[in-house]
Amino acid sequence: MQFTLRSTHGLVRCFVLARAATLTLGLVLAAGSLPAPAVAQEPSTTFPKAPPLPDLTGKVALVTGSTDGLGRDVARRLAAAGAQVLVTGRSVERGDSLVDEITRSGKGSARFYRADLASLDQVRRLADAVIRDNKHLDILINNAGVGFVFDTTRKFSAEGYEMHFAVNYLAHYLLTKRLLPLIVASAPSRIINVSSGSQEPIDFDDVMMTKGFNGERGYAQSKLAQVMMTIDMAPELQKRGVLTYSLHPASTMATTMARALNVKPRSTIAEGVESVVNAITTTEPSGTFFNELKPWKAQAQAYDAEARAKLRVLSERLVGEK
Repeated sequence: MQFTLRSTHGLVRCFVLARAATLTLGLVLAAGSLPAPAVAQEPSTTFPKAPPLPDLTGKVALVTGSTDGLGRDVARRLAAAGAQVLVTGRSVERGDSLVDEITRSGKGSARFYRADLASLDQVRRLADAVIRDNKHLDILINNAGVGFVFDTTRKFSAEGYEMHFAVNYLAHYLLTKRLLPLIVASAPSRIINVSSGSQEPIDFDDVMMTKGFNGERGYAQSKLAQVMMTIDMAPELQKRGVLTYSLHPASTMATTMARALNVKPRSTIAEGVESVVNAITTTEPSGTFFNELKPWKAQAQAYDAEARAKLRVLSERLVGEK
């Protein structure tokens, strides 16, 4: 069985401009360090709406990277449905402000956990704290991520791993692995991996991209790894009452940094939220990858059982756990 997380590193929080029809990489925009406004943009009239969330009173949901952008509005939606939301991120100020906002709303509740997912040690501490503080975990949404697609110089995690692979994939693999006993004990439960339409095959001879580094490929490789993880763990977890899905939420959402860069958004954050809510409520088979709200075919390597096994073995070795 395979498994992935992280809260944003520095000021970078990325979203991908992908053509929905072909799911190819266009442009990655970094969201700013400030949280999105409490009044989120509404979905366009042509964007489909997800089924409403059920009453989540008494349920616990963890959303990684939920101090800004998409994750922040997903946390708001879950809390509005009555959930206790576990907020994660690097910024105590932004985390506390979201907890205060949810508390004042009188709907649901929230608790903040600070974690930098560029460090596997911090991922372990986050998982330990969640297990210590909560008797169950009904929904895990692995949303956090980084993207340095225009860079020609590699960036590294605390463990020395290529940053995209470390943050977007390995940290979530480790977090999910550590939290899995709690998630299984809470069944029926769900694991949602917020991936991307930007996907490229993993080069298992040079996963860390020591030769010819390309930021776009690094990002796309890490996002495909999330989809492969989702498909790989789906059959066994379904037997234990846990459903898991991955998704491309929306293209070029209207984040703070996108507006600051004067780039015209193609989607609103609210549209991305609809995509995540759809994955929480869907009745599609476990392991399905969604392009927004539609079941979609991921990159071919995701359906290669041998490639998924290679990724699983590699991941276990890199996180140093059995």
